[in-house]
Amino acid sequence: MKTVSYVLLIGVLLLGGCRSSQKSSFRAGYDFSGVNKVGIVAVQGTLTSETARDQIAEFFAIELLEQGYAPVGRPQVRASLAGLASESEGESQARFGNLTTNEAAVEVGRMLKIPAVLTISIPHFSDEITITATMIDVEDGSILWLANGSGAGEGGLSGMLGFGGGSQADADDELLGGFMGGGLDGSAGQPLSPAEAKRAQRIIKGMCRSLPSKLFPEF
Repeated sequence: MKTVSYVLLIGVLLLGGCRSSQKSSFRAGYDFSGVNKVGIVAVQGTLTSETARDQIAEFFAIELLEQGYAPVGRPQVRASLAGLASESEGESQARFGNLTTNEAAVEVGRMLKIPAVLTISIPHFSDEITITATMIDVEDGSILWLANGSGAGEGGLSGMLGFGGGSQADADDELLGGFMGGGLDGSAGQPLSPAEAKRAQRIIKGMCRSLPSKLFPEF
């Protein structure tokens, strides 16, 4: 029987001049040994460049691999969703217009025949970066792991890279187009700068420290 209790972990880190904090919970007593693949189905929020979103997804994939999981990358998920092109635009948007909802993410996971999916939300990406990640059980739609990380540093590059400036509703409306056609403006968009990528990767690594390891089940 799956236990519905959760363990809360809170941490504050000082990494390379970047103040970083994490809060996370995972389901205590849940048998994570049955979670072999995890599909990264969505990266959403103020970060609008598809190339940058793929970089964020790759950082999470690295951490999943280090914990013994087999991640299904965002490009692979995007390719699977390309099959929706035959549907009417309205129907596709209604079903998958916001893949960070549990219902849509679970449906994608069932399409891919994987036990768990990961959704990533980035409400802030400038002088302060804030990231939330949610792992969802595809079988029943419940949350297995939830983590939030943030970090403040110098020299946000949001204007140059096209971050921010739009509402979450606008990002939701454009999400399907980004998955189906690459960038939200028809192109892949700018990648993260080396400094921004380094900060984001540090935050993500801190967040994923609480992810139950399949390599060490006693965790």
